[in-house]
Amino acid sequence: MKVLITGSNGLLGQHLIPLFLQDGKYDVIATGRGPNRFPLRDKYTYEAVNLRDAGSVKQLVEKHQPDIIIHGGAMSQVDDCEKNKDACWDTNVGATRYLVHAAESCNAFFIFLSTDFVFDGLQGPYSEDATVNPINYYGTSKVAAERLVINSKLQWAIVRTVLVYGVVADPHRNNMITWVKNNLQQGKKVKVVDDQWRTPTLCHDLAKGCLLIADKKATGFFNISGNEILTPYDMAIQTAEYFKLDTSLVEKISAKTLAQPAARPAKTGLIIDKAAKELGYKPRTFAEGLEIVAGEIKA
Repeated sequence: MKVLITGSNGLLGQHLIPLFLQDGKYDVIATGRGPNRFPLRDKYTYEAVNLRDAGSVKQLVEKHQPDIIIHGGAMSQVDDCEKNKDACWDTNVGATRYLVHAAESCNAFFIFLSTDFVFDGLQGPYSEDATVNPINYYGTSKVAAERLVINSKLQWAIVRTVLVYGVVADPHRNNMITWVKNNLQQGKKVKVVDDQWRTPTLCHDLAKGCLLIADKKATGFFNISGNEILTPYDMAIQTAEYFKLDTSLVEKISAKTLAQPAARPAKTGLIIDKAAKELGYKPRTFAEGLEIVAGEIKA
């Protein structure tokens, strides 16, 4: 079967590609902005496509006729979305609309990547049937995109996830673990919020969840995240302890002290019982994820 993966230069995309290639069941077509930034290039097809252009999206899908589309491409920097609302809408909603229309022409199974930020954070953690109520523009754009998928003629799955962490094949892109590690190794203090709660997700687990959905053609909403409710401060302390660094350099702060353009929900996190029962999804603990990421940093 042919699977088309959008956002293939990003964190999730770079973990989806090898996973879908590993057993020979899928032919992978990957698309991203600009040149391909991932190795294994002779193993799959890469197309540089602007998903905000309807004609380019239509041409891409008509050319490859994918059986499955995994739409992970998005504008996901929350403050950037708040400051550049038109770009956010065009990227997160417009591109989804073009992909959905193109997918309808070849009846592709559509997997859409969404976020815990569709919720207001007042009653987390959330199940799949919780009422959405975003408090920032990024979340608003994701709700609008979800509705495009729901109202389409396609078979679909919407995957909501939380605070994804891992290593990407780009030395200039940081993640929370490397950010904490690098600063503490240099003797620098890091300020980390302790009044926001999430269920952080190892990118390998998120990719595996997408594969399980694709293999089963499982439809509906699925929460795919970690299973531990942690604050970013908790994550930073565990990171410091793992690398045997000075935890006293990790300073606990309130989110209220940060002058961020976009509001963040206080307590989200996702309940993953449905994914565990219907897909056999089982995420790693944060300690296990930390060990995996540390190994990839060394490599």
